[in-house]
Amino acid sequence: MTTRHPPRRTTSIARTGRAPGAWPVLGHLPHLLRAPLRFLGSLPAHGELVEIRLGPRPAFVLCHPELARQVMSDGRAFDRVGPLYEGSRAALGNGLATCPHADHRRQRMLMQPAFRSEHLPGYADAMRREIGMALEHWRPGLVLDMVDEMFALTTTVAVRTLFGGGITDRDIAELRDSLDTFLKGVYLRALLPAVDALPTPGARRYTRGLAGWRTHVTRIVGERRADDGDGGDLLGRLIAARDEAGGALTERELHDQVAVLILAGAETTSSALAWALHLIAAHPEAEAALHAEVDAVLDGRVAGPDDLPRLEWTGRVIREVLRLYPPAWVLPRTSTREIEVAGRRLPAGSTLVFSPYILHRLPEFHPEPERFRPERDQSDGVAPAAWSRASFVPFGTGPHKCIGDTFALTEATLALASIAARWRLRPASGTPVRATPRSVLTPSALPMHLIRR
Repeated sequence: MTTRHPPRRTTSIARTGRAPGAWPVLGHLPHLLRAPLRFLGSLPAHGELVEIRLGPRPAFVLCHPELARQVMSDGRAFDRVGPLYEGSRAALGNGLATCPHADHRRQRMLMQPAFRSEHLPGYADAMRREIGMALEHWRPGLVLDMVDEMFALTTTVAVRTLFGGGITDRDIAELRDSLDTFLKGVYLRALLPAVDALPTPGARRYTRGLAGWRTHVTRIVGERRADDGDGGDLLGRLIAARDEAGGALTERELHDQVAVLILAGAETTSSALAWALHLIAAHPEAEAALHAEVDAVLDGRVAGPDDLPRLEWTGRVIREVLRLYPPAWVLPRTSTREIEVAGRRLPAGSTLVFSPYILHRLPEFHPEPERFRPERDQSDGVAPAAWSRASFVPFGTGPHKCIGDTFALTEATLALASIAARWRLRPASGTPVRATPRSVLTPSALPMHLIRR
């Protein structure tokens, strides 16, 4: 049977619009706080560049891959500056994921050697060890919240690969607890920076979490820097890195990069794994294909780096999960000069919003966008090749694309395959699973029964 796809757009349609439903004074903030995914999903119906209101300020949401490519590929014209990024840098520092264009090239050059392909097998072997240790604690009949379990696993992997074997379990637990508290408050503070002016219990928890996070990272980095050896870990390679002029990362820069790496390594991958476990349990055919693959490749053992080429279906599952629930679901940019986007002249200082969540659900590029279909092919002729690439952007796009995308895909694939090789997970609650927007899209809770295969 021939599958009929929506027709291609052969020209870029410069069409702008305005989102309805703005509140007086607050604009669309109530929608972004109460039901952000529903609100974002409604925007393409109003145009390819859609104006919303963040309180009294306008912002422009990119609802077409070509516009996203234009904005995200030009870091000079569309920079990571403005109020939203000022708040992020105040919390996370001026690391690779938050720094403005002026700092980005030097930072990326210093960071890139630590992510060369020749280092990946070593990182993957550390992943394999930590995945195996985590699964040793699972028992048939237990009910575990997979949001918590996957966050604990990926935080441990991030810290172990970053700091090596010298880090203690207590250090990891302290970092994980502080990070979790901090991450739960990030999204609210991006939209409402003044929220901490009120002495609420939530504000106090956030402040304590952020302070604890900074204290732990500073201490661990200081101790690790005093050690002369590279040790084959990420931090050793960052300490040894030099830019074109022979300069090294400063103490502050090193701290900021470590903070970003732990955040990205822990939160994004744990979100993808939690969603994968949820979606596989709800789709028997996809689960059967996953079990058939891991049985043939692993025969019950924990996956390692040598298994990756044969875990094709597992990789497809992870990519489809990232399409439906991209961790970095919304990213702002600020225009540094007056510029035209979609035929509209935007003044300098305009806020533009890039959302993989929106682009991944455009039916012109992803047929049946709401369905979980690991068999879909991102280059299946639905759209011209350049548009197709721009419409699947779970790790961002352009010069600021995530430096650790291969690291994250490797970890998620190894973890999902290892779990599926031994366990079948089933929901332990009839409560619908819903996304909780924080720094990434993660399920609010995911209690599941462990059933030994």
